[in-house]
Amino acid sequence: MSKRFEDFMKNNHDEFDEIEPSADLWSKIEARLDTLDAPKKREAKTFSLTFVLKMAASIIVVMGIGFGAYLQSQKGAKSVDLAAINPEYAKQQVHYASLVKTQLNQLKTASKGDPQLFKEFTAEIAKMDSTYKKLNSDLATSPNQERVLRAMIRNLQIQTDVLSQQLNVIEQYNETNKDQKDEIKNI
Repeated sequence: MSKRFEDFMKNNHDEFDEIEPSADLWSKIEARLDTLDAPKKREAKTFSLTFVLKMAASIIVVMGIGFGAYLQSQKGAKSVDLAAINPEYAKQQVHYASLVKTQLNQLKTASKGDPQLFKEFTAEIAKMDSTYKKLNSDLATSPNQERVLRAMIRNLQIQTDVLSQQLNVIEQYNETNKDQKDEIKNI
């Protein structure tokens, strides 16, 4: 303790001894503890019908506004005219998008014998496709739309490359299976 505080305590010790708690202090404390320990009865809360209806209406309005904003943002993302940004890039985008669709159909047809392999291959393409969709949604608000469009085209090019490789793997896999089946028949 500090020296000043100790001196104060020594000089005023008698004044502290004069103040004593009242005799019934403990009985008051015990009474309060008994009331705190007693279980409290819960009051039933009731809501008026108008309150419930107001809350329901508020929730519906907020959800409607949110859904409307979502639809508006989706509409805005899809209404971008690619040809207005760059006609050559727009042609490339259409070309590669149709190529991806065609190759996906070929992959589905070629991998009918092994659905698990098709599932693994399409999982990789789905990741790239989600990136493409994100770029497409960013296109409407981007300050450099041409750059985003080039990124979309590059994504589609990579998808076609991956799909071509996957088609080659499936063709080799199917040929190997066919050769093995032929060998088994000859045995």
